[in-house]
Amino acid sequence: MCRLSSRQICGVALLGLGVYLMVNFNMSGLTPSLAQLNMPSMLLISGIIITCISFVGFLGALKENRCLLLTFFLVLFLLMLLELTAACLMLIYEAEIGNLVTKDLEDGLEAVRTSGNSTKKSDWDVVQEGFECCGVKNSSDWKSYIPDSCKDTRKGSGYWTEGCLKKLTNWLEENFLSTGIAVIVLCIIEVLGMCFAMTLFCHISRSGLGYKL
Repeated sequence: MCRLSSRQICGVALLGLGVYLMVNFNMSGLTPSLAQLNMPSMLLISGIIITCISFVGFLGALKENRCLLLTFFLVLFLLMLLELTAACLMLIYEAEIGNLVTKDLEDGLEAVRTSGNSTKKSDWDVVQEGFECCGVKNSSDWKSYIPDSCKDTRKGSGYWTEGCLKKLTNWLEENFLSTGIAVIVLCIIEVLGMCFAMTLFCHISRSGLGYKL
């Protein structure tokens, strides 16, 4: 039961994160391409799917239903395959992904600079103030118009010298270990869930209980 509860917690967490991002954060000013993918909605959908899968497994264990347990096992197996495929693709195309992100940030900044859209500009303000950076590579990316969020608050004058791309890259590298551990823990939970489902499935089959396929 605890394996299924862990997945339910993950699903609810993703649901909450998706709702929070939908309400509080718009990525269109930073990365136009990623904004088109609508990441908050994707997180919301992922949370719903994981919660539903967890409920199927929980119900299968509670009712000792072989059909539900087998469904839970197969869906977890497919999710693991998708995760491993995505991880391999990210490693293989790491350079290409980095170039795409850089270009997307540059396009997003240029769109904000030329349009003057305050909503999109606030995305950059949040990042620049939070990471103490300015522009994609440096403050010159903003050309003649440099927002107040670029001002160096420690010195009281001037602008942050480092670009946000470098700061974001450093932040990702610093958190690479914790992210890797989180992914490994998630995979372990999935494997344990699969083992639990299959063990219970075999036990029910041997004892002649539950729904017979």
